[in-house]
Amino acid sequence: MSKDRVLKIRARLISAFSPTELEVVDEGHLHVGHAGAKDGRGHFRVTIVSASFAGRSRLERHRMVFAALGTLMETEIHALSVTALDHAPQQTH
Repeated sequence: MSKDRVLKIRARLISAFSPTELEVVDEGHLHVGHAGAKDGRGHFRVTIVSASFAGRSRLERHRMVFAALGTLMETEIHALSVTALDHAPQQTH
């Protein structure tokens, strides 16, 4: 079920934002026994990079992600950690 959820999340975000980078991680194993995990919905972490976020505040970016996920936020996702960027961070060597 968890792999299906990750695929559903990825599909919605790809459709909405055409990201250049996208990582969806199931963190359910970190929340075993947590009251929120008992309803069967999952805990996930998303990192997404898309030009769609340019000029938007962090709050606006999060709202955009939540809107794109739509009903999954009610039926499949209990908790979601979001990092939404308009460009990939520069790597330092």
